[in-house]
Amino acid sequence: MSETLKRAHNFNAGPAGLPLEVMQQAQAELLDYKGTGMSVIEMSHRSKEFEAMINEAEADMRELLNIPANYKVMFMQGGASLQFSMIPMNFRAAGASADYIVTGAWSKKAVQEAQKLGAVHVSADMKASNYATVPESLDLDPKAAYLYYCSNETIHGVEFFKEPVPPAGVELICDTSSDFMSRPVDVSKYAYLYAGAQKNVGPAGVVIGILREDMLERVPENMPVMLDYKVQATEKSLYNTPPCFSIYMVGLVMKWIKKMGGLAGIEARNMAKSELLYKTIDASGGFYKGHAQAASRSRMNVTFRLPNEELEDTFAKEAKKLNMIGLKGHRSVGGLRASIYNAVELSDIEFLVQFMKEFQTKNG
Repeated sequence: MSETLKRAHNFNAGPAGLPLEVMQQAQAELLDYKGTGMSVIEMSHRSKEFEAMINEAEADMRELLNIPANYKVMFMQGGASLQFSMIPMNFRAAGASADYIVTGAWSKKAVQEAQKLGAVHVSADMKASNYATVPESLDLDPKAAYLYYCSNETIHGVEFFKEPVPPAGVELICDTSSDFMSRPVDVSKYAYLYAGAQKNVGPAGVVIGILREDMLERVPENMPVMLDYKVQATEKSLYNTPPCFSIYMVGLVMKWIKKMGGLAGIEARNMAKSELLYKTIDASGGFYKGHAQAASRSRMNVTFRLPNEELEDTFAKEAKKLNMIGLKGHRSVGGLRASIYNAVELSDIEFLVQFMKEFQTKNG
């Protein structure tokens, strides 16, 4: 990398920053992948080189997450939002209902899509708290097709650190898009979990699905082929041309996570970053106010407010002048948000914290 190139302090909510060494490796291999004389962008997805690439990405993911042998790993397109429809289409039988936990904007969108296709029972909706916490209790349907939740809400900044427990015979399904591969997870507790790659493990374009094999028995006949999990699993993500470059990048990130000490190492790193930022917010005497309640605070998306919107605008503008990008909150809720995914360094947080203290001194 040229010494004159200055990397941003990237706090974007997604697409988000990737590890520098991963980007440098992709840059070095961009024109010639392992002596093929081709870029991954140009390579056939039916080639032995790409087959080896996707298989290795899956193998490393299986090792890192300790994925049981009876689970399929799928690399799909359509973003996490397409999963909102695919899940009820594949796993909720005609006439059945499904349970959903609503803790923010993304689980709410999942409910809206599922309702278009059949019955939904909302087991908890945290709207009364302004989506500042995860629920302490759930109203569960023992006959539900599945219990669905979003483990980390990027917009409101709340995260589950313990899986909700469905009734016996009810399957657990999770949207883990924004905290995927940020900490160890017991995959065996889930029937299905999925994640858009563009937060923690790669660029936009690919969704990773981890599915227990017996769930394929639920898939109805005559499903539209690209919405059929059975096709995706049977064809090993290669029914049609997959997002090849995105999968390649996911593979590189898996190698980086292993180098960082696996998911235990990544979790320790993420805890250090979030604890420093929340400590600064809490020590500000109310100048900075965190949105999420303490027990539900996301390690990935730190949401906070200042005394007024004018100060928030000034904060974001002055931060941008210092090459800190993406600190404005989502347009639907306002405020400020620092998304501090796996690739964000502790030095980025230290830089932000120093700015926050100086900004408070000038404006407090």
